[in-house]
Amino acid sequence: MTYLVRFYALKKSIIDIPNERSSHTVPTPRGGGIAIAVTWFSTITILFFTDKIEKNFYFSLLSGILLAVISFADDIMNLSPKIRLAVQALSAGLALYFLGGLQPVDLGFISLKIPHLANIIVWIAVIWFINLFNFLDGIDGYATSEAIFVSTALFFLTSDLIPALLASSAAGFLIWNWQKAKIFMGDVGSTLLGFNIAIFAIYYQNTSQLSILIPLALTTVFWFDATVTLVRRKLNKEQLSKAHRKHAYQRITQAGWSHQKTVLIVQIINLFLFTIILIFKNIQNFILLLPIISIVILFFAYFFVERKKKFPKE
Repeated sequence: MTYLVRFYALKKSIIDIPNERSSHTVPTPRGGGIAIAVTWFSTITILFFTDKIEKNFYFSLLSGILLAVISFADDIMNLSPKIRLAVQALSAGLALYFLGGLQPVDLGFISLKIPHLANIIVWIAVIWFINLFNFLDGIDGYATSEAIFVSTALFFLTSDLIPALLASSAAGFLIWNWQKAKIFMGDVGSTLLGFNIAIFAIYYQNTSQLSILIPLALTTVFWFDATVTLVRRKLNKEQLSKAHRKHAYQRITQAGWSHQKTVLIVQIINLFLFTIILIFKNIQNFILLLPIISIVILFFAYFFVERKKKFPKE
């Protein structure tokens, strides 16, 4: 499927042209994430019609079709950010509607009830995850590898086939996206991956299969980098909508690391986080420690990047 999309992108000149903010130097076809989207939605639909996926879970994931369509359109014709954000909000809202919002969260020592108004925060968090993967899809194989890691980890932790299918869809694309990438996934791939992982986290929390704190810890590499970078740019009084190359993963490649080395080191960090999760996941009174421990680990990794390549100021 990725081969066919790449062939079409080359024929129609759907090409990402490098600029001063790019991490690549060669014009490369984009929009390859449509291959992930088509295989993903096809597969979960087959499961739905064979009664192998819960109805509400299916429709919550299917809400991502709107997101995929508008993101692919943006890859082709560069839509207004307001239009993209509106559709992201709609997809997130529909998914939460089908899931019934976020149910009480077990923090180990207390079960935290989520009032209806608080689900607005959950809705914003889903939109944040959608954009999170988009922000960090900047070097070859990075966002794809993260999605494969998180989805595979969720499969092992829940024994649910659904995240394994997402990992498989992303793995088929990674073959073409590994350094040097022959095609980029574009917004259609990155936003959909972020959306699905957020929905996984809420669904497994609601069905008592997995505390939402565990997916939060699994994705620390992404949300820690994106959040810290956003805060630092805000403190520098920068225009937040302006494109940049200040994320930690971008700065470490600017310091001389290859895309491949960066992705592999991040996966080693991820495996370390996963090991800690396996140790603590069944100790209820310590479940809240998981994201805290993850933040501490990522703080040291971020400090290492800071020594290699300081955060640039405007």
